[in-house]
Amino acid sequence: MSVRIPRTVVQAKRLNHFFWYGDEPICFERVGRQSQTSRVLIKVHPDCRIQVAAPYSASDEEVMRAVKQRARWIWLQLREFRQQLEHITPRRFISGESHYYLGKQHMLKILESSDEIPRVKLLRGRLEIVVRQRDPEVVSQMLDKWYRQRAKEVFTRRLNVMIDQALWVETLPSLRLLAMKTQWGSCSPAGRITLNPYLVKAPVECIDYVILHELCHIAEHNHSERFYRLMNQVMPGWEKVKTRLDNMASKILSSAAFAAEDRESYSR
Repeated sequence: MSVRIPRTVVQAKRLNHFFWYGDEPICFERVGRQSQTSRVLIKVHPDCRIQVAAPYSASDEEVMRAVKQRARWIWLQLREFRQQLEHITPRRFISGESHYYLGKQHMLKILESSDEIPRVKLLRGRLEIVVRQRDPEVVSQMLDKWYRQRAKEVFTRRLNVMIDQALWVETLPSLRLLAMKTQWGSCSPAGRITLNPYLVKAPVECIDYVILHELCHIAEHNHSERFYRLMNQVMPGWEKVKTRLDNMASKILSSAAFAAEDRESYSR
């Protein structure tokens, strides 16, 4: 199981529907889900796609009724994402541009030098990048490599701290990094945890939330009531942390290769 960013789910059963909210047509895609409950999950993606995950046993009428009950919430999310899409500026990787690290913005300072070794260094709130010549593509690649290196260090350290709260985990899980379009993290059936390196741009409490989420999946693979009981046990108030991560995602992922898919809002 995993902590999701926006995703396109491939399922056997997929139906498109729409309804009117005032004078605006709202279209959504129905996605089947296996669940012991009749709960319908509604997800609004940054590109304004809407996905509704409902049990296979639920009728179209039941699903439509559940979606219409959340119509105003859906409309508000669409309005917010449309506003964000208007203001997202492509990264140029030049001096003066700001980039996130551990939840804080740091200004880029590009230094051109033929004598110094190319490097990235966090110094007094600035990200100093020494390059042979000012090439945005080179700067982007160097910064990406730096983020991955720091992610490995930070995630390893936080996993070692968080593991003490997961009393059901007997041995420290293996950890790998993988840039993913749709997930902050995931946990394999064998207990291996995979984290998105771009998560290192988020505040430490958000990193801890994702790690604890995946540690809970070692005990409970599905998002069951037991899973949420474990989450409440190891991180009371985790919902606020998740909301904070969701709200920051479009900013902290803006320099990623998959920046068009930043975050999702969802309703249960």
